[in-house]
Order: sequence, then structure tokens, then C-alpha cells
Amino acid sequence: MHEGLPTQLPDIDPDETTDWLDSFDSLVDERGRERARYVMLRLLERAREMQVGVPALRSTDYINTIPPEREPWFPGDYEVEQRIRAFIRWNAAVMVSSANRKGLEVGGHIATYQSSASLYEVGFNHFFRGKDAAPENGAGGGDQIYIQGHGSPGIYARAFLEGRLEEQQLYRFRQEVQHGRGEGLPSYPHPRLMPDFWEFPTVSMGLTALNSIYQARFNRYLHNRNIKNTADQHVWAFMGDGEMAEPESLGAIRVAAREELDNLTWVVNCNLQQLDGPVTGNGKIIQELEANFRGAGWNVIKVVWGQGWDALLARDVDGVLVNRMNNTTDGAFQTYSTEDGAYVRDDFFGSDPRLRAMVEHMSDSQIQKLPRGGHDYRKVYAAFDAAAKHVGQPTVILAKTVKGWTIDALEGKNATHQMKKLTQDDLKKFRDRLYLPISDRDLERSYEETGTAPFFHPGKDAPEIEYMLERRRQLGGSVPQRVQRAKPLVLPGDKVYSALKKGAGTKSMATTMAVVRLLRDWMKDPGIGQRIVPIAPDEYRTFGMDSMFPSAKVYNPGGQKYESVDRKLLLSYKEAKDGQMLHEGISEAGAMASATAAGSAYSTHGEHMIPFYIFYSMFGFQRTGDSIWAMADQLARGFLIGATAGRTTLTGEGLQHADGHSPLLAASNPAIVHYDPAFAYEVAHVMQSGLERMYGEQAEDVIFYLTVYNEPVAQPAEPDDVDVEGILRGVHRVSSGEGDGPSVQLMASGVAYPWIKDAARMLAEEWGVRADTWSVTSWNELARDAVASEDWNLLHPEEPQRTAYVADKLSGHDGPFVAVSDYMAAVPLQIARWVPGDYCVLGADGFGFADTRPAARRYFRIDAQSVVVRALRALADAGEIDPGVVTKAYEQYRIDDPTAVAGVAQEGGDA
Repeated sequence: MHEGLPTQLPDIDPDETTDWLDSFDSLVDERGRERARYVMLRLLERAREMQVGVPALRSTDYINTIPPEREPWFPGDYEVEQRIRAFIRWNAAVMVSSANRKGLEVGGHIATYQSSASLYEVGFNHFFRGKDAAPENGAGGGDQIYIQGHGSPGIYARAFLEGRLEEQQLYRFRQEVQHGRGEGLPSYPHPRLMPDFWEFPTVSMGLTALNSIYQARFNRYLHNRNIKNTADQHVWAFMGDGEMAEPESLGAIRVAAREELDNLTWVVNCNLQQLDGPVTGNGKIIQELEANFRGAGWNVIKVVWGQGWDALLARDVDGVLVNRMNNTTDGAFQTYSTEDGAYVRDDFFGSDPRLRAMVEHMSDSQIQKLPRGGHDYRKVYAAFDAAAKHVGQPTVILAKTVKGWTIDALEGKNATHQMKKLTQDDLKKFRDRLYLPISDRDLERSYEETGTAPFFHPGKDAPEIEYMLERRRQLGGSVPQRVQRAKPLVLPGDKVYSALKKGAGTKSMATTMAVVRLLRDWMKDPGIGQRIVPIAPDEYRTFGMDSMFPSAKVYNPGGQKYESVDRKLLLSYKEAKDGQMLHEGISEAGAMASATAAGSAYSTHGEHMIPFYIFYSMFGFQRTGDSIWAMADQLARGFLIGATAGRTTLTGEGLQHADGHSPLLAASNPAIVHYDPAFAYEVAHVMQSGLERMYGEQAEDVIFYLTVYNEPVAQPAEPDDVDVEGILRGVHRVSSGEGDGPSVQLMASGVAYPWIKDAARMLAEEWGVRADTWSVTSWNELARDAVASEDWNLLHPEEPQRTAYVADKLSGHDGPFVAVSDYMAAVPLQIARWVPGDYCVLGADGFGFADTRPAARRYFRIDAQSVVVRALRALADAGEIDPGVVTKAYEQYRIDDPTAVAGVAQEGGDA
């Protein structure tokens, strides 16, 4: 009687089941476990072929996924392509070595591209479609290629052979300003630094993985919404096996599988090494990754061994070689890549007489040259071909390589990543291995004169150059290449903003609601409505956007296959294949990746899209600041809305929800234009300006970041004499104090404006002080303008000197200046140097906490009463009032006591 795992499934034919189990037992007893294992694997393979729903294996043997008999015919000229690779390898290595000649030493990476050259060249010569690729199925536009950041020298080297870069530029690798902008080459793929060349910034490890998934998804989004036919566009992303340790690398792979993104292929260069040593010396990174991806639902193609191993594997009738491959650690394989054939014969094959017999006909040199699959052009081609044709799943190609391949001084060594320069002897050995026609005399002379070897170009008419250019012509032009093709949008007129400019009358309204109301009106506009891409990480209802569900609908490529639990409600949750709203679940990282894909669609697809990503402000710049930086590098445009902003407005949520610093983080990003509007009419002008600056005739590569609040406040109508320039440049006066008393200037932004409004009233009524109030819509923009003015003055000493806008704006207004913010004091302190008078600041410094708004504001001493005391102190310091007045106000308002404020719950009662 066979006893197996308990199951709830009934056995409808126990006798038949017993026969099968007996047969398997006999197979194990008579032929052994290895044979039984092989038969089971074949049965599972056949079950999948017959579409029997058995669970997939999490990992397979440590051999190639595609056996030799299933490899397709290779359509290229193998020898010509081999020579092209040699030229590129040489120039890539010389470029980095040149950048580290004496007196320069600017760094670079030699080894990464050397390990991945075959992977890239298969793509360049046979798969990567350029922008002008012949349309298939009515679609065109080319593929999107994410280049591994450290592999950039190889891409520059290819561009040099194609005639896209000059030799002088290669000599100026990592020298971008000393020879003039555009004359040198940036270290990594940076679209902002080479806006006609690079499409995607990729060197912040982990972001390539994340962004490529959401790029492929956004391609489908465009297709399903009938904005662009992207059926033939493929996303290829190259990464390293060490990079897979970044949480962002694997964090979204289930998204790609769930949405069946068969327009996405990852190529993971598994050279078994990270920056300073093995990725997993005691393990097997390819097997680990295979299990991760198979478990997530990806199609996995392993390219482990080159052709030299095929004959050995064919003779492995007992499975002893496969077993040895399965059980050998990555650390050992790395050692084999640096040792001679005798060592490999003894250590790898010598553990079993059957293994030793397999290679007894081979010399030590032949054993040493047994290749890894990632360097075998035909094996790599077979993998790319299978990936391109696969349907229903994203594909990952796990290609085993050697870091620093073909450079004897670098191959497989732990220090390879840090080796930046090659000696004359290193270069000669490298040249010989590549069979390049460079004489010792030419190499030595160049090394003596320039500190490096010469670059190699066979001539514009060489067959290799003609071949590679023809391949690119057939595939639609050179890649990478960034092309801006989108025409300016027809933007909505002033009418759409009129509702916000009227204010809210006697009602209060939060600025979050003002922004959402304008967004709804934008989405109805015939010019831009369909171009807007609302994005939120599982918080649409929090931001009052659930009213959009019935009309705009949530994007889901599978549509909605269930009846929503709230289907009978007016604002029921609705999904659709052509839905407009991107609901990213609890993933700010995924939402940022979608915003980046949408915001750069004007270049990648020639279609303007307007991302409108709304999020808890604390979880924007703090959690995904690196992604926002990459978005800026990618020259993306769009709106980031930091809702529930400020340190004291999100009552009860506690420390990690209290944003007191996102404006400072935004200030660190040169592409971010930050506004902190207090009024709905300010929101209207800022949002209109954002549309015009990013999508109008003079489109700028900037990103608008607005911090808005969930606290309802009075929203006055726009004044007839509204200072639009002041709103957009960063500060405008809202009210003027009256009377004959001493004067003070009160400044605030966003939700803090009502505090200075109340403070101005109290100063006038209770202390006889005249107070002007100023709404500072952007501390950041004021500070940037001021710094820019000083920089202009430094460079133009003979011309009339400029003054900062904030200095001009505040000039001539009496009294000290008191600024208050719901952010850290450092936010308004940005402009301190240019304020024309005594300047003091109140801010919410320290960690946030859960309590009522009044209690929190009294605790941080940023409420109206605290502003009054601080203003009186400033006037006393200036000799305008008696210091005793300050003491009286302090005692009257008890600003050191958080309980002495309305809205604070007393013990035993309610607030």
C-alpha cells in the first residue's frame, strides 16, 4: 500500500494509481534515482505540452533550456559579426583605460561590457528595432532598450564604428565640461546629458527592472486605449545578476506576469560576480533566479553552456555530468574561470571516474576553453529568438558569462570591477586574443604619447562596417536613439480655471479637492482629456477621486471579470481594458515607474501623455526620490501631487505620515518645480502654468510638484488685481495692514496661510501692530531665482547687476519679516539671505506624532498665537515696542502649553 501526502482530491481509480506508483518504484530500484528523475522531468514536460494543469517546476537542471536540436538556424555572417565584436570590445576597453591615464583618472568600468558583448551584439544585429522599423500589423515605433549602466563603453564603441560618435569623443569619456558641453561622453546612460542618444537612465541599480516592467505595461496601456498601436514594440532590459539583489529588481515581477507582458524580455548577465566578489559563492544565482521567475509566472530561458559542452552532455548517459553541474557552487565556477585546464580537469571532472573518462580525449587547453553560454553567439541567438516569439508571458534570459571575458588581466577576478587601466602588456595580450591588426610599434608609440592604446576602426568602407550598418538599416536605424516627435497639445483656455478662481464662497475647501476638481475638468477637455494619466497607489478614495471610477474607469488589460461589491452605489469601482486610471496598488515605486513611462511618452512614442500622480506627500520624495531623480534624467514631464502634505495636517496618522521636508527634497532635484499653494485660485494659475511649460509650444523638460492639503480652509475669490507673476515666481502680497502702529511682514505657504491671517488680525486688534500678509507659493523657486541672479552677476561683472525677485518684491515694506511653515524651518530659511530686513522663521522641526491639528501646531509653536509672539519679539528686538509686551503676550497665549488651545481634548471629555 502506497502512502503519500494527504489530499482532498478523491482517487476515482485506486488500482490504476497503485500501478503507476509500483512502476515508478521499480524504475527507482532497477535504474536508479537519476534515471527516475529524468523520466519524471520528461513526464512533467510532456504534461505541460499536453496542457495538463500540473504545477511548474521552480527550477530545472543547470543546463541550457534550449537543447541543441531545437536551436534555430543562425541567419547572420558569424565570422563578420565576431570581428565586429572584437572591434567593439577593444575600443570599449581602450576608452576606459584612456580615461584613467596619468593625471586624468576619472574612473569607468571595463569588465562589465566584456562579459556581455555577445548578448548586446546579438540584439543589435538581429533583434533591436529602431525608430524607423518597417511597421508590422500596422504598428511601428521601434523597441525600447534598457542598457546596463556599467556597459555604456561598449555602446559608445559601437556608435563610434557606426559613425555616430567621433574618436575624439571616445578620448573624452567622462570629461563633459573641460572640453565644452557635448564634446565628451557621460559615464553612464544619461538622457539629460545626451538627449539625442540615450533613452533611459539605468545606472541606479534596480530601477531598470522596475521601470522596464512599467514601460512594457504602459505600451499596452497606450494600445488598449487606442492612443497608439504598440503591438510590435518590444522592451529589452539588460541587468546584472548582482543587481537582482536590489528590492526594486524583483519587487514587481508579478505585475509583468499577471498582465502577460510578452512584450518584455529581461537579459540578466550572470557573470556570478557583483562589485567586490561572488554574487552567491556558496550557491547558484542562476538557479535562485530561475526559481524566483518561474514562481512568479515568467518564461525562463537559461543559457548556461556553450557549444563545446554539447558533445559532453550527449555522452552523459548516467546523468553524472549534469549532477556535477547541479552541485558545483558559483564560487567554484568563478575559480575555474581563472585557472588552467589541468586544474579544471582535476577538480571538476576528477571527482568521478566517469567524468574523467568523458574528457580524456581533450587537452588541458581545450578544457580551459570550454565556453559559458553567454559568450556563445548561437546559443544567445537561440534564446533571443525564443524570447521574441514567446506568447503570454514575459521572458527572462539568464546568461552565464565571465566578468572581464577576453582580457586576461581581468577575467573572473574579484577585483575586476575596480580595475580601470590596462598596461601595455595587458593590451598586447588583449589585442592578440582579438586578432586585431595593431602592431606593437603603433601600440607602444600611442601608449608613450597619450598614455593609452589607439582606438581601432577598419575604415568606413570595410565589410564589417558595411555589414553592421546594413543590419541596422534593416532593423530601422541605430539604437539607442532618442527622438522627440510629439507635437504641442492644444491646451484648454482660461474658462476651465474659472471655477477655482471664484473661490468656495462661505464653504471651506481643501487644496487637494481644488486640484482634483481641476483634474476632472481637464479630463473633459477635447484637447488634453484623453492624454491625462491619473495614477495613484491605492488611495484614489482618500483623495476624493472615486467619482472618476464610473466614467474614466481603472485600467485592467483583462477588463472586469467580477461584479463589484459596491456595484449598486453611484460611485462604484469599475475596471476596463481601456480604463484611464492607473491603480498601482500599494506601490509608490510602481506608480513612479508609470509616471516616468507616461511622462516620457512624447519621446518614446511620439505621443504626449500627462501623468498626474497623486500620493501621500511623505511617501513621494522620501520613499521614491531615486525614481524621481531618474524620471528627471529621462526628461519626463508631468504632475506629481503630494497630497495630505505638511507635518500637522494629517491628524492622527503619526510620525511616518507627517511630511515636514518634501520641499527640501524637491529642491535637491533641478528638474522639479515645486509649489505650495494656499488658495484655489493659486492652484489654478500654477496648474495652468505647468501645462503650458511642459506641453505648450516651448515645452520644458521639468516636472511640477504641488503639495496640497486635506484640511478644509476658506477659499476666497481671486482678487481683481491678482498678482499672477508673483504667484508663479513664488510670492505675492495678499493683504495690507492698516493703522499707525509698528509694522511687520508675515509670510506663509500652503496650509499655514490661515495662521498668519489670524495672527495679523490678533496683532492689529490686541497689540496695535500693522501686519501685511504674503502667500509664498514657492520657497524653492524664490531661492533658485536668487542663486541664479548671483551666478549671473558673477559671470557678467561689466553689466548691470541683477537682484533676486524676492528681494525686489519685499523691498520697501516696513518692519521685520516673520515666516511660518508647516514644514521644517529650513524650507523658508532658503531665502533668508535675500530678505531685505530682519528675518525670523517658525517651522515644524522634529518628528511628527498623532494628535489634533491645534495641539500639534501649538507643540511646534507654529500656530497663530506663536506667530504673534514671534512677531512681537522681532519688533522688540528692533526697538519698535517695549520688551514687556512680548512677555505679556507669551503669558497670555501660553504658547509653551499644547493643552492651552481650542480643540485639545481634556481628560474625561471630548475636544
